[in-house]
Amino acid sequence: MTDEEQPERIPLHQPDPALRKRRAWSGFAGVLLVAAAFGGIGGLIGGRVAGLVTAAVVALPLVYVVLFGLRRQVWLTGTTIVVRAWRERHVDLVTAKRIDLLVSDVRGARTVSMLVTGARGKSAKVDLAIYAGTGGRELGILALRKLADGVLNNVEANGMIFSELLVAQLRAEARGEAVPDRPLHRLASAAPSGKLAQRFTMEAVSRFVATLD
Repeated sequence: MTDEEQPERIPLHQPDPALRKRRAWSGFAGVLLVAAAFGGIGGLIGGRVAGLVTAAVVALPLVYVVLFGLRRQVWLTGTTIVVRAWRERHVDLVTAKRIDLLVSDVRGARTVSMLVTGARGKSAKVDLAIYAGTGGRELGILALRKLADGVLNNVEANGMIFSELLVAQLRAEARGEAVPDRPLHRLASAAPSGKLAQRFTMEAVSRFVATLD
């Protein structure tokens, strides 16, 4: 296949550079504070060397998590979601075994994500929108359109339901509806409060889509 024939690569994860930098600094600062706290406890119990070892043991996995998040990239090529951090993971939208919607609530910001699970348990999470109050940041029109087209032909996971949700979101944007009136924001608002993450199954999404105009 020539370069001209290769499917277009559509980014699905484009964090704001300033936000990315703030998250990096806050992440490493958090690692330092946690490692110092555990190191201090270890030092009180076993002395200076034990404290340093404890701090290092606690810090290393936390640093890995922070770096993993900073390196994470997600894009769509044809109907395949590609997730890259240290290695690449490929999940095809058409042959996926299960599709769910996740709504996470962290510090007042609600994130609506599509979780696609393929063969051999491989999964890919795509953040569709992040809302805080009546505002927020949503995935671009082209990316939403390509995702809707990709899941449309998924029979096993009833992808048509999720395609209808994404198309409804695109129509709401095209009509110029306010953010609180758009389907993804309404779905985020419908999730119970007090839960870090809420999973919406295909059946739940189907009931919600049935209420849309």
